Amino acid sequence: MLQSLWIKLLGLFLLIILVSNVVVVLVVNRTMSGNFELYVTQAGRQWAEQLAPILAESYARNGSWQGVETILRSPERYGAANVVTREDGMMMDDRGMMGTSESDMWRGWGWWPGRIDMADLWTASVNRLILVEPDGVVVADTSGHLTGSQLMADDLARGLPVTVNGRTVGVLIVTPVDEPGAPAGNLLSAVNRSVLWASVAAGIVALVMGSVLFLQVMRPLRSLSNAARGLSTGDLSRRADDRGQDEVAQVARTFNDMASSLQRYESERRQVFAAIAHELRTPLSVIQGNLEAMLDGILPADAEELALLHQETRLLNRLIEDLRTLSLADAGQLNLRKEPVRLDALAVQVVDRLRLHAEEKEMSLTADVADDTPTILADSERLTQVLTNLVHNALRYTPVGTRIVVATRSAPGGAEVSVSDDGPGIPSESLSKLFDRFWRAEKSRSRATGGSGLGLAVVKQLVEAHDGRISVHSALGQGTRFTIFLPFG
Repeated sequence: MLQSLWIKLLGLFLLIILVSNVVVVLVVNRTMSGNFELYVTQAGRQWAEQLAPILAESYARNGSWQGVETILRSPERYGAANVVTREDGMMMDDRGMMGTSESDMWRGWGWWPGRIDMADLWTASVNRLILVEPDGVVVADTSGHLTGSQLMADDLARGLPVTVNGRTVGVLIVTPVDEPGAPAGNLLSAVNRSVLWASVAAGIVALVMGSVLFLQVMRPLRSLSNAARGLSTGDLSRRADDRGQDEVAQVARTFNDMASSLQRYESERRQVFAAIAHELRTPLSVIQGNLEAMLDGILPADAEELALLHQETRLLNRLIEDLRTLSLADAGQLNLRKEPVRLDALAVQVVDRLRLHAEEKEMSLTADVADDTPTILADSERLTQVLTNLVHNALRYTPVGTRIVVATRSAPGGAEVSVSDDGPGIPSESLSKLFDRFWRAEKSRSRATGGSGLGLAVVKQLVEAHDGRISVHSALGQGTRFTIFLPFG
């Protein structure tokens, strides 16, 4: 597919080059032809103004256009002269030509270098001369095509009248020579060929440079494609080449970020599944082992053993409920029954309910509520679960004699509730992982030293579901403080 894309880009670039070159050639050809024709026409007009007196003089001498073709084909060889008759009857012009009559002198006229300059010679070579009778009949045509034919009045209007004694005896039309091999045609052909070859050369250079550019673009795309293909087969370690600052490099960096996220999520997913399996296996193993022992008569089916099984089922049910809460929160389907809640009263209720459990562990659990604690709009059951989890967490991980305080106060835009203890504190490297699912500082995951590792994760999800936020501050030997901010509604 990438090779096909390269071919498409190269083909499109080639098409653009061809269209551009055609447009350039056509524009140059049209401009050159128009300007050259205008120049030749203007020069021909001046040439006609010089040639008309010569033609008029010829007509005046011969009384007709006889022999005019010779003048039209070689006009540079003829010119007007001042004729003077000497006393002996001989006639002499200003070029030194002599004869007994004007016709003798006319036949003897030859090259007259002072009459026509080099510019006039160029004009004569690129122009076609047509001499027409006043009635429109062509007398002579240097190309030989129109001799004897009839021209229209519009064609005659383009010419220059030739007059003798105030009478129009003919019309001289000067037009560019358009025959193959003519100087004008050769010049235009040379210019067109030069422009064409220049366009071809520029097109080849542009095509080569475009190919190199497309290869530079395709290289990171090919790397991105290979990385995506590896990702689709499950190789989450593949990364694309993201060097550069252009849009392709930005796409590659975005892809690499996505791949890193997928790799991290996959690692977390595997860890979560392993943790779930471990947490489910423990109570189920206890229940299964005790029941089998009872069936075999090894353990008595008395109230003490049944209470132990009941405790394990409660742990199993709590684990399942925590997992359900987290999955609903992740899917955005956690329904909250919000109602006005007095946060200070809720804190006091949680403390009263758990105070006996704290006293059994020889710990102090008290409430410190401010009188100005505002009423907020929240789900009281979910907030009770949040505070209960935080208090249980403090009771589980702090030693005997620890003092635990649940406090509430007013805050800008809402209210704050905190659970603090004066226990041993939490290492700084562990603070960023406290709210991760199934994370526990004690790696053996023994039930004697900790729970399932879902309590704080559930707390964070429930707080964020209320559009609130939770933070933790702790230092070794100085205790730990969890602070929750909840908006008014």
